[in-house]
Amino acid sequence: MDAATLTYDTLRFEYEDFPETKEPVWILGRKYSVLTEKEEILLDVTSRLWFTYRKNFPAIGGTGPTSDTGWGCMLRCGQMIFAQALVCRHLGRDWRWMKGKKQTDNYYNVLNAFIDKKDSYYSIHQIAQMGVGEGKSIGQWYGPNTVAQVLKKLATFDTWSSLAVHIAMDNTVVMEEIRRLCWFNYPCPGASAFPTAESDLLSNGYPDGAECTDRLLLWKPLVLLIPLRLGLTDINEAYIETLKHCFMMPQSLGVIGGKPNSAHYFIGYLGEELIYLDPHTTQPAVEPTDSCHIADESFHCQHPPCRMSIAELDPSIAVGFFCNTEEDFNAWCQQIKKLSLIRGALPMFELVEHQPSHFSSPDVLNLTPDSSDADRLERFFDSEDEDFEILSL
Repeated sequence: MDAATLTYDTLRFEYEDFPETKEPVWILGRKYSVLTEKEEILLDVTSRLWFTYRKNFPAIGGTGPTSDTGWGCMLRCGQMIFAQALVCRHLGRDWRWMKGKKQTDNYYNVLNAFIDKKDSYYSIHQIAQMGVGEGKSIGQWYGPNTVAQVLKKLATFDTWSSLAVHIAMDNTVVMEEIRRLCWFNYPCPGASAFPTAESDLLSNGYPDGAECTDRLLLWKPLVLLIPLRLGLTDINEAYIETLKHCFMMPQSLGVIGGKPNSAHYFIGYLGEELIYLDPHTTQPAVEPTDSCHIADESFHCQHPPCRMSIAELDPSIAVGFFCNTEEDFNAWCQQIKKLSLIRGALPMFELVEHQPSHFSSPDVLNLTPDSSDADRLERFFDSEDEDFEILSL
């Protein structure tokens, strides 16, 4: 049977429990012991929003597919990593889901943002249709970079979450760009609602060193996505320790990637194995109701999560982090800098204060790559194109 068409019941017997080991389990910045905290581990995993293939949802675009089986796995993984950002934003990392327990309206608002209908912020309909602008036809497989670019665009319409989404390209995270993106002016009581024409030209509306007397400088919660390629056809072993440490950070949103044309959402690791949620099971679409409260059990993985050897990971991935405050971002930067001190660990990306001179654009935050750039980035970051040729010099 094709794995893409397996049902939840068919797959249930394939999952293995965690082995009895003294090695710690890391799940999105939380450390657990298998020997003493197995229930807590499974509760944490179950609390993540789990998006899988669905069937019999309203046709995409009115006349398009009514199921994403066989092509939507990376779109579903993109939904999962972004849903984790919304959970952290509106519910907090310590929030837990329990079967039958009444949840808050904020929980249902987050879940409704991903329901399979055209007017949900991050639905399969929105992602597939927005992907057309990234050169992907509806029903075509995505790679990590494409889904990251699409989610960034869709987030601009989500005023409830008000997220600053930054995609760090060229294996480089520029701190200056992120601060410029996340800081925004908010009128103080009694202040003018609009900045002057002169202040529009200044960073954050104020010259360096100026005091804000009538406006507050606030931080928009940051979703940082970093598309990476950690090898040519296989992951370079020198990156493995660095990748593990990403799951240890409190700001971790996990990793999207997997194997060629088979995407997974990685949420942690145990020893030399990655822990992941698998979208490759087809469930019936959930019918939206008049109220925001919907049947949500099928959106939570209620069995032990899947595991795979880190060595089997396709080198094309996207790593995600969430920084709710500027303090969170500064702490994340310090942790990334410490990674360079780990013996035998190769940094997956570079962290710099200012934009390197070799960057082609003076302000990459405000530009969308044209079709040729998008094609170039897609060929580099996305694993559906595995035909490489080593040229001799």
